[in-house]
Amino acid sequence: MDFQDILLDISDGIATITLNRPDKLNAFTGRMMYEIIAALDITDADDDVKVVIFTGAGRAFCAGADLSSGGDTFAKGGSDVQTKQGVPRDGGGLVSLRIYESLKPVIGVINGPAVGVGVTMTLPMDFRLASDTAKFGFVFAKRGIVPEACSSYFLPRLVGISQATEWVFTGRVFPASEALAGGLVRSVHAPDDLMAAAIAIAREIADNTAPVSVAMSRKMLWHMLGASHPMEAHRADSRGIQQRGRSADSKEGVVSFLEKRAAVYPDKVSGGLPDVFPGWEEPEFF
Repeated sequence: MDFQDILLDISDGIATITLNRPDKLNAFTGRMMYEIIAALDITDADDDVKVVIFTGAGRAFCAGADLSSGGDTFAKGGSDVQTKQGVPRDGGGLVSLRIYESLKPVIGVINGPAVGVGVTMTLPMDFRLASDTAKFGFVFAKRGIVPEACSSYFLPRLVGISQATEWVFTGRVFPASEALAGGLVRSVHAPDDLMAAAIAIAREIADNTAPVSVAMSRKMLWHMLGASHPMEAHRADSRGIQQRGRSADSKEGVVSFLEKRAAVYPDKVSGGLPDVFPGWEEPEFF
């Protein structure tokens, strides 16, 4: 696929997806939706990619949906992908679900304004770093619509229901300092230091950990957000330890530690992940 609304760069184990409509503050489009999904298909299939970073070109991360259609912007309800009942599926939700399903850790580098879908698409990322010039806004009630991109699921789990309702009900745009205090972002940095801080975390993951273990851990942690009892985690942990414990990666992890050398993990994510959730069925879309 030829990318137009995003850029994809892969270098030294790190994939960087850049939202690339700087003259429109990287406003979200249907094409951008499809391109993000396609880019994540590429990063999942590439065993050289250990971490994915999202950022924006120019002075914004993403200013939200492209409003160039005026008052009819949201009239069609979503993307051109429909449910069995003919309901247009929310385009931001398709992106959020694809990020959620990523086999590689995802880091959001919020370099400027992140409003509407520009902030909700970051919620299923594993963590977010922000520039001190960034601004955030869950502005849906001010546009006469409701939160999208699965944010009614992700946002309360990240920041708690009280903080989530305050931001959503007021629709206010708030600074990076408030995002940090509310638990939305991991850290705030000067603009010139932001990407370096994200790359340092990405390097720590890429250089020191087994990719299959990271992919499995990511799936386990996110899945357990919806668990009803810790026994569900215990079952998954037990299966994971059993299956990974006899892997080549496990042997290499232990031997390299004893030999005081850097590990070289042989297992590949593209070879598939052990199933620690037997009987688990992804929810079927209505």
